[in-house]
Amino acid sequence: MHDIEGRTVHQLFEEHARRAPDAPALVCGEQRLSYRELDERADRLAHHLRELGLRGGQFAAVALGRTPDLLTAVLAVLKTGAAYVPLEPTGPDRIIRHVLAEADPLVVITQEAHRVRLTDAARRTVLCLDTVELPERHGPLPDRAGPADLACVFYTSGSTGLPKGALIEHRNLLHSYQGWREVYGLTAEDRFLQTATLEFDVFTADWIRALCSGGVLVLAQRNFTLDRTASPAELHELVLRERITVMETNAYTLRRLFAHLQPLGLELGSVRLLSVGAEKWYLDEQLRLQGYLGPGVRHVNVYGVAEAAVDSAWFDTATLAEEPEHPERLSLIGRPFPGTGIRLLDPAGQPVPPGTPGEICLSGPGVGRGYLKRPELTAERFLQGLDEGGRVYRTGDIGVLRPDGLLEFVGRAEGQDPSAAASLAAVEVLLRGHPEVRESAVAEVETGPRQTELIAYVVAAEGARAEPWALRAYLAERLPERLLPEAVVALPALPRTRAGKLDTRSLPLPAPRDHAAPGLRKPGSAKAARSGGGKGGGRPPTRPGRPGADAVGWATVSALGAVAAAALTDGLWPGSTDVSRVPSLWAELFQLLYLIEWLGFGLGLAFLLLSGPLLARNGRPPGLTLLTRFAVTWLLAAWWPQDNWYRISRATDWPRQAALVYGFNVSLIAAAAVLVCFLAWQPVRPADR
Repeated sequence: MHDIEGRTVHQLFEEHARRAPDAPALVCGEQRLSYRELDERADRLAHHLRELGLRGGQFAAVALGRTPDLLTAVLAVLKTGAAYVPLEPTGPDRIIRHVLAEADPLVVITQEAHRVRLTDAARRTVLCLDTVELPERHGPLPDRAGPADLACVFYTSGSTGLPKGALIEHRNLLHSYQGWREVYGLTAEDRFLQTATLEFDVFTADWIRALCSGGVLVLAQRNFTLDRTASPAELHELVLRERITVMETNAYTLRRLFAHLQPLGLELGSVRLLSVGAEKWYLDEQLRLQGYLGPGVRHVNVYGVAEAAVDSAWFDTATLAEEPEHPERLSLIGRPFPGTGIRLLDPAGQPVPPGTPGEICLSGPGVGRGYLKRPELTAERFLQGLDEGGRVYRTGDIGVLRPDGLLEFVGRAEGQDPSAAASLAAVEVLLRGHPEVRESAVAEVETGPRQTELIAYVVAAEGARAEPWALRAYLAERLPERLLPEAVVALPALPRTRAGKLDTRSLPLPAPRDHAAPGLRKPGSAKAARSGGGKGGGRPPTRPGRPGADAVGWATVSALGAVAAAALTDGLWPGSTDVSRVPSLWAELFQLLYLIEWLGFGLGLAFLLLSGPLLARNGRPPGLTLLTRFAVTWLLAAWWPQDNWYRISRATDWPRQAALVYGFNVSLIAAAAVLVCFLAWQPVRPADR
């Protein structure tokens, strides 16, 4: 790394701008910018940002759409000596508000289309590049950042909690760039495709790989992960039209692309390097794609985390001595990038022997400073003194070192012992090996208050049915009872985050009915027989948080409650529903009101009895969840007794009138206040990424 030591990432870009000013730097649709044009645009914006007060040690949020202004803004912020906070302007409001509140940037750089929602969320200056007049000033600014200064803040969700801001320095990014350059053989002749979401760390990796190498960055105008209308055919056409040579994508997008290419016999044109990350990519998929595209395209499975400057390990099939017996069960991430250290530790922080699952821990110059304004979490995850004075980052991921020296990625620990996490991953790969299954996931799902169950989710292979009961029988023959999932749920597709990863938070609850084949129940557990849900269970998958998971049960309890309320009315409040002296039209309206009140009581009773799992998965405290359960029940059911008491009371019976007002009206207001608290509570949950 001697040739770039002491530099910053934008200085490498500027050197290429001086060396080859007319070389193409950025392509976005019909727009083309040379290195000189992009550099001059960034200089002009940097001068304006400096006039706004942006200096080293400060933050500027970059929240722009996919236009050349996006790269102009990123480079301009770095030229001022400040660090940029990438923020997807179309992201969820709760994420935008959290990031802007915690990072507290001096300025938010965006477009007029996003001004309103960003102004509402930010307390600082909002600068819209499509309407501002920039000064005609050129040349770099003095007193810029050095390699130890912050370059950016990656907001990453991890497995729990609100997004955390990972503090990344210039030297962290330059270390990663040096590894990419050496392993990938990057040159100024390469054309790099950029499709990742702005907030995702791969966006930063893409532009650094391209603009620090003197190559061309092709910024896709569509987001092929987030935009469900963006087809694989469009992605393929873009790759061919722009003569892409290097591209990185996530496993989800690549699967869609391969499914488009293979039936039509299509290839990837000039692509020489295809790297795949973000999610587990199995070896059989990698080998199948390698065999289809041939030796002219190099396929690399990459592993990394934002906290250690994006990528830390890589694997391509050329490093494989011989094909393993079950490639469909393996995801190999191979070896660390140059200068990166990887060790596998047990829960006590001790190294594990080869062949034993352990937590993947990263060290070396790529490991960042820690988390913004999270000293406790930084101390917990960024360990000191384990690597000759450097930092070691605990990823929370589980790996196994194979006898051939290659590192196998197992999965997330999710707070579990590494061996337990490896066991769950084994269930997932066993399901995936079934001929009727294309994708699978296994997760501990909260099915009730303080109650979790092991649930398996499958997506059927093309033309297959993937019956849940048959799949559970298949697992029962091959697994010990402790690892047998309580249910198998068939889905049309696994839910995905904004980064294309599996969204475990959005996995649906299994249907609360017995769908298991006879003889598959665990002893003493009626719930263990459930293996329905989704298409295989005879009903569509139910999103968490909706009562449709058992519509028949809700309807039955509601109807019985309404009938009971109607039957009890005359016994508890004689004459309260007598409309014999009311004119005809008004009598029917009052009778309709009584029916609505009875139904409201029935629905409240159903909510009280059946809403436990529905509310528990919202991530609020158990006490607030229970209180909300009673509050909503009271809001629905209270009108029946209140109205009947009111109708049989005299207008001048002030004690009863006061009791009615305070006993019902005030309690209804209190119940509504509880519901407001439940809705306004900020739950601890994965970010929408």
